[in-house]
Amino acid sequence: MPDVRLSSPQGKWILLTTVLGSSMALLDSTVVNVALPRIGRDLDADLGALQWTVNAYMVTLAGLILLGGALGDRFGRRKVFVVGVLWFAAASLLCGLAPNAGMLIAARALQGVGGALLTPARSLSSRRPSTPTTGAARSACGPASAVSARPSDRSSAAGWWTGPAGAGCSSSTCPSPCCAPPSPYGTCRSRRA
Repeated sequence: MPDVRLSSPQGKWILLTTVLGSSMALLDSTVVNVALPRIGRDLDADLGALQWTVNAYMVTLAGLILLGGALGDRFGRRKVFVVGVLWFAAASLLCGLAPNAGMLIAARALQGVGGALLTPARSLSSRRPSTPTTGAARSACGPASAVSARPSDRSSAAGWWTGPAGAGCSSSTCPSPCCAPPSPYGTCRSRRA
């Protein structure tokens, strides 16, 4: 793929796609916490099983994310991103259909594999041979490196990528656990409270 500028329509679509993909993987690392009480009741799961429901995703995601970057270098970031999204979606379906805690834990581990494939693959543009970084190092830049190797594009893309997260954490609705510690009543407290 030739160098795509952020200002081009194609560059904006690439950035949007990669931001949504990485958001999907990152959101899934925390959103299951909201459903843990219901999961415990519905699947008759004990505390250990509920902990593994969360940890199975995080361990496989963290353990395989560098491999995902290396696969993106070898087979192409776009291919790995698409495989990651499809894998993640299939594993999500398995999570929804899990009849017991063991199957849910296994499906969450598979979700982590899909997340590991789509997260570093979010830098969809092909590297130029003169680029000295590896996929693992470049994937740390995320969508900022997805569009162009030009420094001005990277800083602009990083702003578009991190801006919504900062805005969400500064709002009073507290959309993320990073904003404020949870209240003892199971709801998220506002920073202004």
